[in-house]
Amino acid sequence: MNKAKNDLLNADNNLKAEKIPLDTVCFHCQQAAEKFLKAYLVANGCSYPISHDLVLILEKILRIDPTAEVLRDDLALLTPYAVEIRYPDDWFMPTEEDAREAREAVARVASWLKKVLPDVFVE
Repeated sequence: MNKAKNDLLNADNNLKAEKIPLDTVCFHCQQAAEKFLKAYLVANGCSYPISHDLVLILEKILRIDPTAEVLRDDLALLTPYAVEIRYPDDWFMPTEEDAREAREAVARVASWLKKVLPDVFVE
């Protein structure tokens, strides 16, 4: 949880910068969501897939809590920021709107986690 929160802090600090490293913001938003989801599985006594595919991780969570389905679109949005964003590619450079959308998506993941695991999600 602490590592996920540090990813959020990194994204938030970079979003306030004069020159925003948009790819970094998106990457840290994906990483925070991944760590939140894996923390949920661990808190429920489950192993987690060794994968950055957030929808794949979601499928395992849905066996425990079907309410997680509300996260599907956000997780699909964030998944490409795990690996693809780390390598230079002219066609895959996020905009500031993309970065802010990624931050909003991970906020919804955090909000869901806080609701379903309040004892684990400590501010």
